[in-house]
Amino acid sequence: MDIRTVGIVGAGQMGNGIAHVFALAGYDVVMTDISQSALDRAMATIGRNLDRQVTRGRIAEADRAAALGRIRTTLALADLGPSDLVIEAATEREQVKNEIFAGLLPHLAPHTILTSNTSSISITRLASRTDRPERFMGFHFMNPVPVMQLVELIRGIATDEATFRSCLAVVERLGKTAASAEDYPAFIVNRILMPMINEAVYALYEGVGSVRSIDTSLKLGANHPMGPLELADFIGLDTCLAIMNVLHEGLADTKYRPCPLLVKYVEAGWLGRKTERGFYDYRGPAPVPTR
Repeated sequence: MDIRTVGIVGAGQMGNGIAHVFALAGYDVVMTDISQSALDRAMATIGRNLDRQVTRGRIAEADRAAALGRIRTTLALADLGPSDLVIEAATEREQVKNEIFAGLLPHLAPHTILTSNTSSISITRLASRTDRPERFMGFHFMNPVPVMQLVELIRGIATDEATFRSCLAVVERLGKTAASAEDYPAFIVNRILMPMINEAVYALYEGVGSVRSIDTSLKLGANHPMGPLELADFIGLDTCLAIMNVLHEGLADTKYRPCPLLVKYVEAGWLGRKTERGFYDYRGPAPVPTR
């Protein structure tokens, strides 16, 4: 199937990044969210990120203008119906995703491929709530989308080969690399990454090290570009907790039990960079550890 038009549900950090890379690759994009202010912020973010690419010589000014011209925003979920491909990039809550799919289904074209950017939730289960499980799959981008090269493609039990091949061709046109993952909790990247972050939180919780010493140890001792606690703040502590809960519930293994300190931070509303406080406090000129 030749995919030309793409609908994106959600204009947050992931959604606007996905819209950015698709528009830059020549796709016509329709992006929706529940508030106009979210859509306005998303377009401003896309504009700034494209400007940065122009400044660094990675794209031409004409490419920037063309990409912005290919993105249309709407508050009406139904406007995504005629799209060849729809990517759901809403919050990592299964009930929310199911409600979005229920709202989309009456408006979708028969040929539309429906996908989710979920980082952990069962693709088979999400697909079973739709009218097209054979044309449903996981399309998981890494954050920040314009920078990160990997896309996880996850087939549900009913996903057909044509759907997989169509999505693989899209990834290649975006200039990214696909990794095929089986439909098990958290797939590949987060199955490995989140327990590491959770263990770093346990190390902090148990007093093995401070925020600064834990992050410095992994950056200099394992050559990671960001320490695990700094990375958790970047991802969002609520997202980290949600993925750990999926792993714990889906695999029934105590090694995936979320650290109580991670739960406490989320309960406090200290979710990382997006709330200006997490394992670091971002309200001043430089991040300061909160423990």
